[in-house]
Amino acid sequence: MAEPNTGERVPTVIADDLHIVYRVNGARTGKGSATAALSRILRRGGSDDTARGVRKVHAVRGVSFVAYRGEAIGLIGSNGSGKSTLLRAIAGLLPAERGKVYTDGQPSLLGVNAALMNDLTGERNVILGGLAMGMSREEIKARYQEIVDFSGINDKGDFITLPMRTYSSGMAARLRFSIAAAKDHDVLMIDEALATGDRAFQKRSEERIRELRKEAGTVFLVSHNNKSIRDTCNRVLWLERGELRMDGPTDEVLKEYEKFTGK
Repeated sequence: MAEPNTGERVPTVIADDLHIVYRVNGARTGKGSATAALSRILRRGGSDDTARGVRKVHAVRGVSFVAYRGEAIGLIGSNGSGKSTLLRAIAGLLPAERGKVYTDGQPSLLGVNAALMNDLTGERNVILGGLAMGMSREEIKARYQEIVDFSGINDKGDFITLPMRTYSSGMAARLRFSIAAAKDHDVLMIDEALATGDRAFQKRSEERIRELRKEAGTVFLVSHNNKSIRDTCNRVLWLERGELRMDGPTDEVLKEYEKFTGK
């Protein structure tokens, strides 16, 4: 009987010629606009988006890649290049216009701007956030103190017992990351989470991402901080204007990106 191939790379995410298109209402204002819109509809047969005043934004254009277990992949690019859109598509939150996204396991998207329950205490949000991440109440109870300590929320007072509305944006982001990082993930996607907090928290976050990789998960990190990408990721996808400009080892891609940006 043949021995299993333990060195085999296991795909976790496959993007195959992925296109994501947003449709934005572009209603016109001013006198006579309704008549003009009706005229356009009649001229065009009333069937296309342009006739209805809808503008298309092609946010991701034909992106293809394969991610594997144990990888930490940085997503870089100019503002509006499609990085966050790509994460949302991998998470199943945006439909593909063309192409496909295949995932092994349940992707979890962690965004700094994700809504929190502002009227609930940090303590209650840890419980609800853990449940939302698929943890049992017993797991949350066992990891509760670890989550609080990791976040540093209580370093300057008993903030975990206060409503979230009393937190700074950085405190809220740190707690959100800490909740997500308490669970092992098949695919964890982090959108700018390491941009918040002091250097000590960033170092803890980077170490936790390395642990998640070792536990056979895959991590995607969107960041404008090239040092965080270098310290955390072994591979980088560079997007510009929705297109995949380069995919390769971190140092190689960042070197070309820094030439492009002049930084």
